[in-house]
Amino acid sequence: MKATLFAVAGFVGAAAVYWAMVPAGQQWFIRRFRTPHRLRRTTAALGVGMIAALVLCCLFPGQQAWLQVVVLLAGTGVVIGALVAPTLRIDHTLATQRRKVLAIGAHPDDLELACGATLAKLVDAGHEVRTVVMSTGGRGGDSAVRVAEAATGSDFMGASEVQVHDFRDTSLSDHGQEMVQVIESLMSTFRPDVVITHSGNDYHQDHQAVHAATMRAARQHSSILCFESPSSTRHFNPSVFVDIEGYVDVKIQAVAMHRNQKGKPYMSAERVRSLAAFRGSQVKTSYAEGFEPVRLLGSAVGEF
Repeated sequence: MKATLFAVAGFVGAAAVYWAMVPAGQQWFIRRFRTPHRLRRTTAALGVGMIAALVLCCLFPGQQAWLQVVVLLAGTGVVIGALVAPTLRIDHTLATQRRKVLAIGAHPDDLELACGATLAKLVDAGHEVRTVVMSTGGRGGDSAVRVAEAATGSDFMGASEVQVHDFRDTSLSDHGQEMVQVIESLMSTFRPDVVITHSGNDYHQDHQAVHAATMRAARQHSSILCFESPSSTRHFNPSVFVDIEGYVDVKIQAVAMHRNQKGKPYMSAERVRSLAAFRGSQVKTSYAEGFEPVRLLGSAVGEF
């Protein structure tokens, strides 16, 4: 009986350590909990403590009594942690009316950097989010890697579909009509309630081109929001804000998935958190993402 309990404890301890340390487990904690790193470290520590006590029990049979207490305490901690964890989940409300959101970016990392927290929060609330990326980013990195990272980032945020097109980055203005056709096709088939894209107040020529193409393709649409990029000008002036309390770590992780761009300053966790804190201070909350509304119809947005 004791051997069976020890085997079960060893398995639970090993499973806890493994899930807390592997990338998939780390992402699981980040996507679901408000304090993911603390919870993950606690889970790993309890698992290590349980395994260490079991090993010592085998090595020093004479000390089994107090070591068994350690195993019991660690196991109890894991069980209590599993029971308490649901109370630490990211707070979000479920919308009573589901909306469709189409997010359009120029490069594979643009959406995560600009509105990754908002998109993840919308998904958690029950809305459907689809993402579109107009280029593979080959001029700024490895195209094949960046396409895969775009898919991984969108999947992590919870998007139901991601499209990555191969228009030539740094020259997207040369593909304006083709991009308009892509967006019009999506508008026709997906019929989004809200469209989110780059602002016209942006230094980057590709961002400006995608903004212009979206404005043309969505010229008859009632709700268009423009997000903030690292290259936004000082004229970017948001008046619509989304409270992203609990989702900053989600955004940081989504950005970090674009490892091909890791060395760029605006990809750092510190920069992402600082901008979210700045926008949050403007609307008297901890963290926020800001948007410029081109136009925004209340009945289309609903509980967005």
